Amino acid sequence: MSTIVTGRRVLLPHTSEPRPATITIGPSGQITSVEEGWRIRDRTSPHAKWVDAHDYIVIPGLVDAHVHLNEPGRTDWEGFWTGTRAAASGGVTCVVDMPLNSIPPTCSVANLELKRAAASGQCFTDVALWGGVIPGNRVHLKPLVDAGVKGFKCFLIDSGVEEFPCVSEAEAQAAMETLQDLPTVLLFHAEFDSSTPQLTQLSTSYNAFLESRPQRLETDAITLIIKLQRLCPSLRCHIVHLSAASALPLIRAAKSSGLRLTVETCFHYLCLSADDIPSARPEFKCCPPIRESDNRELLWEALLDGTIDCIVSDHSPCITELKKMDEGDIMGAWGGISTLGLGLSLLWTEGSKRGVSLARILEWTSMKTAEHARLNDRKGQLKVGFDGDFVIWDPNVEFTVTEEALQFKNKLSPYVGMKLRGQVKQTYVRGSLVYDHDAGFENAPSGCLL
Repeated sequence: MSTIVTGRRVLLPHTSEPRPATITIGPSGQITSVEEGWRIRDRTSPHAKWVDAHDYIVIPGLVDAHVHLNEPGRTDWEGFWTGTRAAASGGVTCVVDMPLNSIPPTCSVANLELKRAAASGQCFTDVALWGGVIPGNRVHLKPLVDAGVKGFKCFLIDSGVEEFPCVSEAEAQAAMETLQDLPTVLLFHAEFDSSTPQLTQLSTSYNAFLESRPQRLETDAITLIIKLQRLCPSLRCHIVHLSAASALPLIRAAKSSGLRLTVETCFHYLCLSADDIPSARPEFKCCPPIRESDNRELLWEALLDGTIDCIVSDHSPCITELKKMDEGDIMGAWGGISTLGLGLSLLWTEGSKRGVSLARILEWTSMKTAEHARLNDRKGQLKVGFDGDFVIWDPNVEFTVTEEALQFKNKLSPYVGMKLRGQVKQTYVRGSLVYDHDAGFENAPSGCLL
C-alpha cells in the first residue's frame, strides 16, 4: 500500500519555509511524487494510506551520524532496541553506529558480521555502520569498505576502552594511505596530548575537568590531521564532535586551501555552557568537554558561515555505576552525554533565540549528515527516489524533559528538568509509522541495515 502525506506546511528541499505539498510514498518505501498543494483525502482510494498533517510541519527524518549503540558486548549500556526507539521518538529515522564501545569493535569483517547479527530484528530506525582504525588492522580496511561500512573512526588520544586503542601519527598516515583511493572517509577524535599522563584524582569540580582537557588538545590534533591530509589530499577527513572554537581558524584555512575536510559539532556544545554546570554533576561530562558560553557562540557562528558542516548527538551512554552519580566524581566518571530523542527540540529551542530557521537546522541534521555518511542518495530530503522518511513536527508545544519520557536504556541526561520547545508527533520510516507521541510504539521494529 502507498502512503500519501499531505499538509499545509511541508519542508521541501532547498526551500527556506514550509509550504503546502503532498508526497506519495510507494509500496517499496521510496518517494514516487512530490506535488505542490495540500490535498483533501481521497476516501475512494483503497490502495493508499493517508497522513494529513494539517497545520503541523512535515520535515525529513533526521540522520544522526554519530551514535554509540554498544551492542554486542556492552548492551547493558545501550542496545539497538532501546537506542533506535529513542532515536525515532526524536524524529531520527537513520543512525550511524560507531565502531566502539561494542565488544568486539567493528574493526574487521568478522566483527562487522557479529554487529549485523546483533542488530537483526531489533531496529526501529534504519542503521548504517562505521568501521574502526586501530593499531594493526590496516589489512582489514579495504575488506570493510567492500563489506559496506560508511567510513572509519580513529582516536588520537586514549579512547577510554582497551579494545579500541588510539593510533600514532605513523599509524594514522598508514591508514590514510590505504584508504585514499577508496570511496570512504576517515573520522578523527581530534584530541592529542603529548604531555605526560597524570593520575586521575577524585574530583567533583567541573572546572577541574575542563582544565584537564584544554582547547590546545583539539588544536594540536587538528594541526596534525591537516598535516597528514596534505599527504593524502584525495581522502576526505572528518573531525568528530568539535568543541574548541580556537580550532576554527585552522579549519577555515584548510578548507580554503582545498582540503577535503569536514567537521561536526554536537547538541551539547551548542545548547549547554560550562558556566552553568554545577559541581558533582557527572552527567554533564563528555570528551571533549562542554566549554564556556563565549565558545558556544563562536560554534553557532561557524555553523552559520559553513565552517562546521553538520550536527550530531554523539549519544554515548553507560551504566549508572560508571557515571559515578553517587560520588559526584566528575573526573572519574565515564565521559558521554545521552541525547537520543531530544536533539531536534534542543536545537529548535536554542536556535530560535538566534533567529535560526527550521530549514537550516534540518540542513545540518538531515541533509548534511546524510551526505557525510554517504547516504545522500536516499536519506535526508523529501525528494523523489529517496526513502519516504518523514516526521510530523509541532514547533510550538513546550515540554519539560523527564526521566520517564526518555526512551534510551540508562536514563541519565543533563537535559532532565530542562524546558524545551517543539515536539515530534509522529515518525515514519519508508512510509511506515514507527513512533506516535500519544500511542508510543505500536508496530514491530522494521528498520533496515544499510
